[in-house]
Amino acid sequence: MKKRVIVGLSGGVDSSVAAYLLKEQGYEVIGLFMKNWHDDSVTISDECPWLDDSNDAMLVAEKLGIPFQTVDLSEQYKERIVDYMFNEYEKGRTPNPDVLCNREIKFDVFMKIALDLGADYVATGHYCRKGTIENNGEQVYQLLSGKDNNKDQSYFLCQLSQDQLAKALFPIGELQKSEVREIAKQADLITADKKDSQGLCFIGKVRLPDFLQQQLKPKDGVIVEIPKDNFHYKTTQTSFKSKTEELQYLSRKAEYSISDGEIVGKHQGAHYFTKGQRKGLSVGGKVEPLFVIDTDVKENVIYTGQGKGHPGLYKKALYVSNEELHWIRPDLMLKTDETLKVLARIRYRQPLENAILHKVESGMYVEFENLQSAITEGQFVAWYLEDELVGSGVIS
Repeated sequence: MKKRVIVGLSGGVDSSVAAYLLKEQGYEVIGLFMKNWHDDSVTISDECPWLDDSNDAMLVAEKLGIPFQTVDLSEQYKERIVDYMFNEYEKGRTPNPDVLCNREIKFDVFMKIALDLGADYVATGHYCRKGTIENNGEQVYQLLSGKDNNKDQSYFLCQLSQDQLAKALFPIGELQKSEVREIAKQADLITADKKDSQGLCFIGKVRLPDFLQQQLKPKDGVIVEIPKDNFHYKTTQTSFKSKTEELQYLSRKAEYSISDGEIVGKHQGAHYFTKGQRKGLSVGGKVEPLFVIDTDVKENVIYTGQGKGHPGLYKKALYVSNEELHWIRPDLMLKTDETLKVLARIRYRQPLENAILHKVESGMYVEFENLQSAITEGQFVAWYLEDELVGSGVIS
């Protein structure tokens, strides 16, 4: 019996080539297009209208001679992704919808549909690889980074579980993007030269404030500029009773107040802004551009600093609570007081940085060798051992 694989055909070149390769390898392949979003009123231009994408996906399936159908997951997508996003922004955190989308939609709702259709595996066009090792007589699955360093998407899958990985295939993980396009050309697939989609998973390019305004009402507030020589950055503690106390200090959130700086502008809602953001502040006349160094959604104040090197942007450590800690490799999970040297990143495409994990009773600290810019609550930190992503967590 041929193994049956259901491919999430998105209408892009990566998933098209994934389907093509699986067919070449002798699998029984079925293409499924996920329709997750209906509202075009918030998308900018026609970057990613689902109609064009589903059409391209259908043409690819036709070309490959594989069955094709569309599944409407917009209800689940709204509930699990969009509502979660609104909720996080309201709390002053910045969520990562792409990571959630993989955990909640592609490898959960979608995977269940695929398994109900008798699939042995679900395949996507992600640039990452899957490994299998034996541990105490049990099979353990590894999530490995993609061979194309420029396109590696393992970070987006940092919340997957062993059960999800067991059923997943990543056919293009060993390839470079240029090779994927070449294969698509050779196979005469309509998506061969199609531009990569940008923006929110399944929604496309959106103006975030427009999108968030559907739920979070605009409210006027002030933009405050904090000078580089503010007292917050002058006093540094050097002696600590314990390592945990030091980590608490290094990962602490600065408590700014309006009187710490000067009011330089107005905004329409602190919940529309995120740490490290430069665009959208509309404050001119400064030597260097202003960056958001913090937001206070309770008081509706945005704190900013001049220049990329502003000390308010940098921290050496972050904290993840136990509730938001996730190990792809549960066999490597740390116990309280254990430490582990890893490579870590706090955003997609960030080069991996040397770090040490410190497990404490309430959660875990990630201490970086170098200062990190714009560590943002609500985003995911992912940690690796060489090229294997072994765990992740939501920055608190």
